[in-house]
Amino acid sequence: MSTTPSDRNDSLPLSGIRVIDFTQVMMGPVCTQMLGDYGADVIKIERAGAGDLSRSTFPPEQGVDNPIFCSLNRNKRSVALDLRSAESMAAVKALIAGADVVVNNFRAGVMDRMGLGYEDCRALNPRIVYAVGTGFGESGPYAHKGGQDVLAQAMSGVMARKADPSHPMATYATALADYSAGMHMVQGILLALLQRERSGEGQKISVSLYNSMLAMQMQEAAMILMRDREVNWAAMPLSGVFECADHPLVLVGAFKANPLRDICAALELPDLSLEARFANLEQQFAHKAELQGMFRERFRTRPRDHWLARLEEQDLLCAPVRDMREVLVDPQTVHNAMLMEGPAAGGTQYRFIASPITMSAAPVTLQRVPPRLGEHTDEVLAEVARGTAKGSR
Repeated sequence: MSTTPSDRNDSLPLSGIRVIDFTQVMMGPVCTQMLGDYGADVIKIERAGAGDLSRSTFPPEQGVDNPIFCSLNRNKRSVALDLRSAESMAAVKALIAGADVVVNNFRAGVMDRMGLGYEDCRALNPRIVYAVGTGFGESGPYAHKGGQDVLAQAMSGVMARKADPSHPMATYATALADYSAGMHMVQGILLALLQRERSGEGQKISVSLYNSMLAMQMQEAAMILMRDREVNWAAMPLSGVFECADHPLVLVGAFKANPLRDICAALELPDLSLEARFANLEQQFAHKAELQGMFRERFRTRPRDHWLARLEEQDLLCAPVRDMREVLVDPQTVHNAMLMEGPAAGGTQYRFIASPITMSAAPVTLQRVPPRLGEHTDEVLAEVARGTAKGSR
């Protein structure tokens, strides 16, 4: 666990890479935060007086340290500008001329209208890697539709897939589309930087919430495209969430020659796999309600820990269902160094999830606490004035 901000680490893999970050909310900031974690100098361009929308997602309990913003914006510098000002726009263009990467997640056409589209930036700097994140793509029938995580869940088919068809449709409770698209953007930027090493030229990369959600369903899509059949991993007959006498657990009855036999052994039931109605996967699907009804009745008779031990004895995949408060104090979370913290001005302590990528030669540290709005404006503009606003050349 990192406890205090450290000096900039020139040995990190992205040391010397400068990123001009126009992103806000989650998809873009989660991307640029990862670049900053691994050494990039991320300069976050924010609207003067307002800043990133996530600064005001929920009213902060104290000060201006909104946890939503803090979770996505460590290891960055904040520059607050009014881009309607010719002076501010000139400063931004000077930054781009000396940078390596420009990232934005505005609706299609917004950066072009500001004079900061790909061709504009390429004219300033042919080596620039220009990354764009949108809701549905930069062109096509939905290009100008507002993009948002829940909309991508709905329009990509994810929301329609349920473990139980009798359950009402609902949104996924975590920003799955934002995070996956942000990680795809990181991949695209790194690939473009690698290619630039050979070609000497930058390029434009584009990702979208919609495409990322489609890509996550590659197995389901291939089954429809190649066999015209549906597959729903959450609806498998030997898997599910089951309430025990005290707490719930999840069971995945898969990856074994006869998982039903082993489940029955764990639950002290007769071997139901010997019955014709449960003899194979097709029959188990046909009689899923009856089969899982027997499981549920049995699980309710004993506490969760009892059943987890029994299932583990049969080498079945199982786990307790826990909430986030439990997860954050779990010994594995601590052992994996997934918690990062650091002091803030005024005594407030920053605490958030660390990077999920562990590199033996490039450990992630809290090099900069999440910035106050415009905290580094004077510093960065002074670098522009001195002509030192340069990334890797």
